[in-house]
Amino acid sequence: MSDNNRPLSPHLQVYRPQLTSVLSIFHRLSGITLATGAAMLACWLLTAAAGPEYYEWSRWFLSSWLGIGLLALWSWCLFYHLCNGIRHLFWDVGLGFSLKATYFSGITMLISSALLTGLSWGIGLSMYCLR
Repeated sequence: MSDNNRPLSPHLQVYRPQLTSVLSIFHRLSGITLATGAAMLACWLLTAAAGPEYYEWSRWFLSSWLGIGLLALWSWCLFYHLCNGIRHLFWDVGLGFSLKATYFSGITMLISSALLTGLSWGIGLSMYCLR
């Protein structure tokens, strides 16, 4: 029953990545990162509930360069996922389906997620320095 004359579909290497496909892939990856960050948040809360010695380890890790990098990545993913979700809400009501509008909303979403991440980290760091 095998038909060896069937055409094979092209591999991913044949296609040039488009903005919409790359943003879709990053939306899924940001969702996975948010779930991982939620597990990290749960661990932080568990160490806070377990006592000061456990919380000190958690505080040490989250204030290290690796912990700060993970928190920065997690916060960017949070704002990226939020902005892309708002973009999808516009699509759900039938707005922004033209090629020009799709690319404009994609670029706007990338810029706004970067700005929101920078703004939240700037406010957080300024509040940390003022205490």
